[in-house]
Amino acid sequence: MQNNRRPFTNTIAIPSADHQAPTTTHTPPMSKSMHIKRVTLTSKKNWWMVEMDQEDETTSNATVNSFSSEDTAVEPVYDYKHGLDDLHTVTIEQQSPPPSPIYNPPRHPTSIFSFPTPTAYSAPSNPTSSLTPTAHGSASELFKCIVKKPDVIQLEINGEMQSNASDVTVQFLAELRVYTTLHHHRNICSFLGSLENVGMVLEYVDGRTLYDVIVARPPLSTEQKIDYHNQLLDGLTHLHSYRLSHGDLSLLNVQVTHGTDTIKLLDFGRSVSADSTFKSPDDEPVDPFADLHRRLPPNSSNATTPKAPLPRVEQIHPGTRPFSAPEILRGECQDPLLADAYSFGMILVCLDRCESIDVKPWDQRKDKLPKDLFNGCDLFEVRARDYLKKYNDGRRRLVKSDMFEERAP
Repeated sequence: MQNNRRPFTNTIAIPSADHQAPTTTHTPPMSKSMHIKRVTLTSKKNWWMVEMDQEDETTSNATVNSFSSEDTAVEPVYDYKHGLDDLHTVTIEQQSPPPSPIYNPPRHPTSIFSFPTPTAYSAPSNPTSSLTPTAHGSASELFKCIVKKPDVIQLEINGEMQSNASDVTVQFLAELRVYTTLHHHRNICSFLGSLENVGMVLEYVDGRTLYDVIVARPPLSTEQKIDYHNQLLDGLTHLHSYRLSHGDLSLLNVQVTHGTDTIKLLDFGRSVSADSTFKSPDDEPVDPFADLHRRLPPNSSNATTPKAPLPRVEQIHPGTRPFSAPEILRGECQDPLLADAYSFGMILVCLDRCESIDVKPWDQRKDKLPKDLFNGCDLFEVRARDYLKKYNDGRRRLVKSDMFEERAP
C-alpha cells in the first residue's frame, strides 16, 4: 500500500479477501469487493471506526466491534480508498493533535452524555485538588462523589403524552455551562467531569441544607450569621463575574458542610447568561444552547478571564418561592443578576430571624412585602431592604466589597 504519510504509533489490522480475521474477534470473512472507505478518529484514545463498501449483506457486522451507530461518531479526520490484496496493517501519522470536534449537544436528556462525551464536558485539570480523600490505597486515593443524571417523566394528560424532556435538557446544559465555565471556588460545588451514558460527576458535600441550619436550635450566633453572609456573597459574586446567574437561589439550594461550616452553592439548572436576550417563559420554549459549539472552550488559553457568551435567546423561569424575584413571577425579568440579589435579600431575612418565612404569591408579584417581614432582623435589615426593592427602583446589586467585617467572639 502506497502512503506518503508517516505512520501513527497506533495501528489497526484489516484482513484481505483471502484471509479470515482471527477467531478471537469473531469477525466474518470479508468479500473481495470490500475496501476501506473511511477511517474516523473518535475522542476515545485507540478507538477507530472503519467503514467499508460491501455487496454482501452478511458482512455488515464486520465493524460491530467498533461502533453500532454513526450518531456517536465525530467528523471524519482522514479519507482513504485502498485495494486490499492480502493481510496488512493500515498506519497513519498524526503530525499534531487534531482539534476538538465541534459538538452540538443532543436535544434529548438521555443523549447529553452519550458516547463520545464531548470535550466541553471534561473535568478541569486536577479536579480533586481541593477535595479530601476518604481513603488511601497502596496506589490510589478514594473520593466520594455525586452522580447527577437526567430524569425524564412522561405523563398522559387529556389523552396526550406530555414529557419534561425539553426542560430537563435545558437545565442540564445550563448547569454544565456553569460548571465548565467557572474556575474553582471554595463556595461552589466542584465539578469532577462527566460519566459516559450516565450524567455529571459532582463533589460530594457532607453537610445539610441552609434551611436545616437556620431552623435548628439554639439559634445562630452573630458571628455565624456574618460568616454565612460573607461566604454566600463571595460565591455568588464569583458566579456573577462570569455574567451567569444562579436562577434558583433558596435555603434548599445552599449546603453547609459539617465540621468546617463551609457554604456550597449548587443546583444551577435555572442559570441564565446576563448577556442573553430574554423571552417570556409563557412563550413557546426556545433552545438557548443551539450555538453551544461556538462558545469559548474551557481549556482555551484565553479562558483565564471571564468571557461574555455569544448572544442567545433564553427564558427565565420562576424558582422557589418566596425567594424568586417579583419580576420573574410576572414573566418580565430582563436582569437575572439583579433577580439573584432579591433572592439573596430573602435569604438574609431568614438568616437574621433564624426561621423560614413566606410571602403571599399575589402580593409578591406586585412587589409588596409583609409589614412584619423585618421583625427580628437586627443585623441585616438595612441591607435586606436594599436587596428587596423593586428592580427599577434602586435594588442593590451583589458586590464582593459588601462583606461584613467579622467580629471577635
